[in-house]
Amino acid sequence: MWYRLVADFIAIVHLLFIGYVVAGGYLAWRFPRTVWAHGAAVAWGFGTISVGYDCPLTYAENWARQRAGVAGLPSEGFIDHYLTGVIYPENMLTEVQVLAAAAVLVSWVGLWWRARRPQGPAARVAG
Repeated sequence: MWYRLVADFIAIVHLLFIGYVVAGGYLAWRFPRTVWAHGAAVAWGFGTISVGYDCPLTYAENWARQRAGVAGLPSEGFIDHYLTGVIYPENMLTEVQVLAAAAVLVSWVGLWWRARRPQGPAARVAG
């Protein structure tokens, strides 16, 4: 029972991490210092897709599932098990990856644009 809860918790953390990879750049609009953490998360996410890095969260979830006596994730991993075919059709994986990359790019361009804008009371009066 305990290990099953651990596996479920890790799956939730994994899903939140993927959400942060896609949308964390928008969080940096409000909290600009988080852009460095977001950059690292995006680099890791890109590496898992393009280079094939193994995700430690997948290993941790599989470990907890096996201890709970439940089958581990398939070799394709977390995204294929929980998201592909559930949130989007299986044949749309490339399109979803492109949309996720576009969301990251738009958030970073927006962050750059916001950083260039004059700040403070003088900017509000002049604008």
